[in-house]
Amino acid sequence: MRILFQGEFHVAYGQMYIDGRTRAELDEGPEAGLHDCFMGQKAGLCGAAVPGYLHLSTGMHTGSVPFTVELHQKEPPLDSDNWEDIVEASFRTASDDTSLNDWDGGWRDLGLPSGTYRARYHCRGMEEARACVRSAGEPVLDEYLLQFWPAMPEPDRVVKETTRSAAYWHGWASELPPAPTPEELAETRRLAREREERERQELIERAEKRQWGGRLPSDRLRNVGGNVAGMVDLDVALVHAIDEVGPDVQRAIARWAAHQACDVAGLSSVDWIARGLAELDQGVSFTPPLNDTQQSWDLLFSDPQVPSTTITLPHGTPNASQQAMAFPALTGAADPDPLRAALDALYAASIAYETRWYDLFSEVRTAFPHTAHAPLPPEDHPQRHAAAAKATCIVWRQSHEPPHKH
Repeated sequence: MRILFQGEFHVAYGQMYIDGRTRAELDEGPEAGLHDCFMGQKAGLCGAAVPGYLHLSTGMHTGSVPFTVELHQKEPPLDSDNWEDIVEASFRTASDDTSLNDWDGGWRDLGLPSGTYRARYHCRGMEEARACVRSAGEPVLDEYLLQFWPAMPEPDRVVKETTRSAAYWHGWASELPPAPTPEELAETRRLAREREERERQELIERAEKRQWGGRLPSDRLRNVGGNVAGMVDLDVALVHAIDEVGPDVQRAIARWAAHQACDVAGLSSVDWIARGLAELDQGVSFTPPLNDTQQSWDLLFSDPQVPSTTITLPHGTPNASQQAMAFPALTGAADPDPLRAALDALYAASIAYETRWYDLFSEVRTAFPHTAHAPLPPEDHPQRHAAAAKATCIVWRQSHEPPHKH
């Protein structure tokens, strides 16, 4: 015989526990609540219905109780004369880290080897200690002994019943339904996973709806990339409307926005930019310098034909070159994806328009009636534009301006 624990152990709510569950049993097994531990049992003092777990009941409500845990090589003699209540249950642990746990999370390693055991739980003084609270140094009211020995699984049983407390718990346990089968547990877990996935998807959908103005975007719009986020911040209704008009109108919007941006920034009269606008209208590839990103940006800052004006961005953002803000409308309008081309060109044009971006969006609704969803009310303009421009204009400039200006 080997003593695994001997001493006083703290209990709370009349409970202490032996936990030998593996990680898989913790993740996939049933809960170890009071009812779960005693389902299908006759004995109500040692709950063994949860694999790898024992729920031990005490008379003492809160305080320390003398407790001994023993490991025997074979079934020990029954000592029914010295104990008032005795129950037995089977216990299997696949872990070498079986522990004695209290309510508050304290634990002691028992050193119980993995295996299948019979557990015999002895109780004395449960009636005297019933619902009591024992402080340090006060007389002992109840005592407990738990014996393990290797044995094949058998149903639990009440070996000896003396006290009203034990009788109450035995009666309570016998009225519980049987423990769920592994198949029932698997089905419960499956349904729980499905419920969690539905709830997760609903949260994602609600968040996405908030982001997209109260409605879900199409898959195409959701994945379009580019500056769609900036456009959503400015006028989400227009973004949805552009998504719905189809590729031909989207391409026309892209060309229109490129012209508006170049006009407002004084770029339309620059010969190589005018040629690029014409190529865009004709649907042909750009010729030099617009077919080379670095070359075209270098020329934008070095060509004396290109005017130099600045626009004021809100919330202290440094002044930016209006021409540098407008130029991406031309290059963006040539994107192979017509939806992205329309949104990127409009976004660049809106930045070039400075605080008059709302006028630009009103004009696009007039020019393309199918996009005439209700715009944001005018009083919302400064707040919406300030929130978008501070975060996005700098990003646009940093991602499109060349590393060296001439």
